[in-house]
Amino acid sequence: MSSSDILLEHHLRHARYISELLDRKMTSSASTTKPMKHPFTAQVEEVATSKSEINALILDYLTVAGYPNAAAKFSSEANLSPQQPSSAIHARQQIQTFIHKGEIDSAIHALNDFDPSILDEDETLHFALLRLQLVELIRQSRPGGDIGPALEFAQTQLGPKAPRTPQFLEDLEKTMSLLVFDHDNLDPSLAELLKPNLRQKVAEKVNIAILRRQSQRTDAALRHLAQMRAWSEEVVRKDGKKDLPARIDLGLDGDDSGGAENGHEPMITT
Repeated sequence: MSSSDILLEHHLRHARYISELLDRKMTSSASTTKPMKHPFTAQVEEVATSKSEINALILDYLTVAGYPNAAAKFSSEANLSPQQPSSAIHARQQIQTFIHKGEIDSAIHALNDFDPSILDEDETLHFALLRLQLVELIRQSRPGGDIGPALEFAQTQLGPKAPRTPQFLEDLEKTMSLLVFDHDNLDPSLAELLKPNLRQKVAEKVNIAILRRQSQRTDAALRHLAQMRAWSEEVVRKDGKKDLPARIDLGLDGDDSGGAENGHEPMITT
């Protein structure tokens, strides 16, 4: 089995797991008796959510996050219409994959092939990509390597842009510090530049920019629901007029799943 097939099965396994777990959560109150259940919990369990609605939320996540193969297969399994053409999702996925692998020049070329106006009209995003490319060049030059390519890139690509805003200049100066200090003993703020988190942040910004260009939502509906739920709980607790349990779980920890999938690993994003 190829690595892409393994990744596809990984994403599908989690999609199916969440779908089945949420479905069990919605139906467990009718078949399971638990003593002294909090009134609020009992009221929540009375709310019926259809399996098709749950599957639509999961398909929405796979589409927005950029998993074309998993989205296509899951939509077929769940008997749902695709939310975007696979080609559009594939383009976003390819660009994000380049970024996660540190191949920033390839990502920029792929993004320009997809829509050159994105970087032309978003100078902040363009600078973030170029800065990440500089980080990768510095990473390749250490320890003891040739720093010439990194210096030339900084002077020709980032130098002319940096004076345009104080943030650009600060980001460039911080990145250039990586050429001076030992990478094994960096200040935490500098060490962050060499961690995968920076690639992740830039990849997310690029994904959002492409979705906006396609007139698509930039966040999955699941994220909005989670944010709304957290905000609602905070407001109600501050108001103090509604009796709530001390803790309200989202119900995705697998406690009621019999342990078959408990302790599952997080979804891979690269």
